[in-house]
Amino acid sequence: MASTQVIPTRMELTRLKRKLVTARKGHKLLKDKRDELMRQFLEMVKVNMDLRKGVEAGIHAANRNFVIAKAGMDEATLHTALMAPKQEISLEVGKKNVMSVNIPVFETKTRTADENDIYSYGFAFTSSDLDGAVKSLADILPDMLKLAEIEKACQLMAAEIEKTRRRVNALEHVIIPQTMEDIKYISMKLDENERSSQVRLMKVKDMMLKEAHGWE
Repeated sequence: MASTQVIPTRMELTRLKRKLVTARKGHKLLKDKRDELMRQFLEMVKVNMDLRKGVEAGIHAANRNFVIAKAGMDEATLHTALMAPKQEISLEVGKKNVMSVNIPVFETKTRTADENDIYSYGFAFTSSDLDGAVKSLADILPDMLKLAEIEKACQLMAAEIEKTRRRVNALEHVIIPQTMEDIKYISMKLDENERSSQVRLMKVKDMMLKEAHGWE
């Protein structure tokens, strides 16, 4: 149904036709964007699932190693060994633009380059089980950070997909059909006005001919 606010003029008809062309182009671009976002989102979800499985397995193994280490050491010694960490990791958060979505990029840097600095204790009074537990945690840390990065990216991509989907639906089901109805309404009105003008001109012409020839 045509909008009641539409003014049936040729200028308005031209404006609406331009609007329709722009809306159709925008609709196509947004559909393409939505499809590409969905493709990349599904790829990220697959990576996310694989990372999560690996991280959960790594955490489970680390917990098991800590339980074994705790069973072979007294609690005071264990707490003392882990009280003052030797290694330190700094995290920098950047961003990367993917289809107009700013997704996070994590970069890490350790305080020292020595891999053995993950052990904050001497080996004389601790068990090898504790070494294995600490090493297993250190090994899964990069994957844990990557998982956090991917999960946040998935959240942002999902939000952008939903926003794009709403815009596509608004164009497809509201703006484009309404504009087409308005164009149809104005075209009909203009055609009707033109026919009315022709009828009036014909009547005037007939009246002028009658007057010129003295017809009644």
